[in-house]
Amino acid sequence: MPEWLQAGGWGLLAGSALLVGAAVGWFARVPQRLIASIMAFGAGVLLSAVSFELIAEAHEQGGLLPTALGAAAGAVVYTVANLVLARHGARHRKRSGDQQPSENEKPGSGSAIAVGALLDGVPESVVIGASLLSGGTVSLVTVAAVFLSNVPEGLSSAAGMRQAGRPRRYVFLLWTGIALISGAAALLGNTLLGGAPPEVLAGITALAAGAILAMITDTMVPEAFEDAHLLVGLITVAGFLTAFALSHA
Repeated sequence: MPEWLQAGGWGLLAGSALLVGAAVGWFARVPQRLIASIMAFGAGVLLSAVSFELIAEAHEQGGLLPTALGAAAGAVVYTVANLVLARHGARHRKRSGDQQPSENEKPGSGSAIAVGALLDGVPESVVIGASLLSGGTVSLVTVAAVFLSNVPEGLSSAAGMRQAGRPRRYVFLLWTGIALISGAAALLGNTLLGGAPPEVLAGITALAAGAILAMITDTMVPEAFEDAHLLVGLITVAGFLTAFALSHA
């Protein structure tokens, strides 16, 4: 199978977890505390992947300067884009309670939430595609980490969309579209970065890592802390250690 097609397949697999989580969040009445706990676990998984897979890989490829500059740039780009989206109603796109505005309360918020979901998912997928370039095999730990974190993201967001009165058709078309775009982003990450110098690959990987880290603290941690604050630290560490164990298996 061509490498670019493998990259697209792995990105689609990781992105499909959003749809799985959305189905659970929409059709099942999951308790708020359980949603918060699952989100905390997913945040820990991603934190581990950013630390031991993405940042470490970027540093090994290109050294400290490209890694630091890339991570800072990723965080800045994500934060600026997120600030713009927040003004249009996407601030609480991953919240499972009644924080999300309805379309009547905030016209255009549905589109902003869709763009925000895309903003959250694309950096992860690009990294999955680019990971095939270094050694010829995808980073299974990165795929697993993204998959495990995408389930609670989709679950929490879909539950919040249901609370805000968004139609089921909108919710599932959104997450299906994001899953497909995740596959396309992984494919493009593989094809466009092929032959790039190690410093460029390091910068791109670190940029995605910076964006993911900003996303974790801005959208996942608040949901995790909301209803599981007494246990959120333990659950987050459990997710972190799970991904760490996978990376050293």
